[in-house]
Amino acid sequence: MNHFLSVRDLPRQDVPRLFALIADLKGRQKARDRMTPLAGRTMTLIFEKPSLRTRVTFEVAMVQLGGAAVYLAAQEIGLGERESIPDIARNLSRWVDVVAARVFIHDTVEQLAAHASVPVINGLSDLEHPCQALADFFTLWERGLDLAKLRLAWVGDGNNVCHSVLLLAALTGVSVVVASPPGFEPSAKVLEACRALGGRVTLTTEAREAVEGADVIYTDTWISMGQEGDRERRLEAFQRYQVNDTLLGFASPGTLVMHCLPAHRGEEITDAVLDGPRSVILDQAENRLHAQKGIILHLLGE
Repeated sequence: MNHFLSVRDLPRQDVPRLFALIADLKGRQKARDRMTPLAGRTMTLIFEKPSLRTRVTFEVAMVQLGGAAVYLAAQEIGLGERESIPDIARNLSRWVDVVAARVFIHDTVEQLAAHASVPVINGLSDLEHPCQALADFFTLWERGLDLAKLRLAWVGDGNNVCHSVLLLAALTGVSVVVASPPGFEPSAKVLEACRALGGRVTLTTEAREAVEGADVIYTDTWISMGQEGDRERRLEAFQRYQVNDTLLGFASPGTLVMHCLPAHRGEEITDAVLDGPRSVILDQAENRLHAQKGIILHLLGE
């Protein structure tokens, strides 16, 4: 990979190797086995959107690997306004070794990658969140689950996280059922790409239908950043898609629950489920750190 803008940038055969690398990095960190392959290396973080997990995990990842990270908020550089995106990419390429960008519009990371001579990582865009999906599937893999035999139910908005989950599911053999209200399905182009990769994706409007027989139930916020003006319409549309004890009652007892966070407790998921015994949500959050390390090392060829 030259860049990691989409799950589609990840060759299928690299997925198990990347999971093994992430597991090794996580094990070393737990054992306090200090390794510094990125000594003298630097990352720039360009963030148009606020963040807890993405910013902390990228910064800590660089520190734990012996490097450093420089954070740039949108107002500091005026991305595409004070200075053009191509010019920003060319300048940063002279100073740093890798760029991570968390942006509103996917075209922004595409432009950065097109004009940068260093790797660019998509830390979230309106189209995808590939780093999140990699951490999510690693979370299942490290539990010893055979991904090719898993059935995942996505309940809620067919958003950017859903897109990356669908694409990585196609690469790993996970079958997915997406339950969403009419008009909130995943992108038709993403569904087409998944099926071209051999992915097994089914769409339904019934949450119960999706979770019956599922090994994993995944949900996300109904109102993503930038959609606040549409809050009331979305709350009404998604009211039948809450992941709660009633919905879990239609799933098998061993079904795991996932959420990429931040969660709107009492909306898409209840406290009882998020904090309950089936939840692997904090495991997902923890694994963002180690997945980020793996992505960076993979891109830099270390």
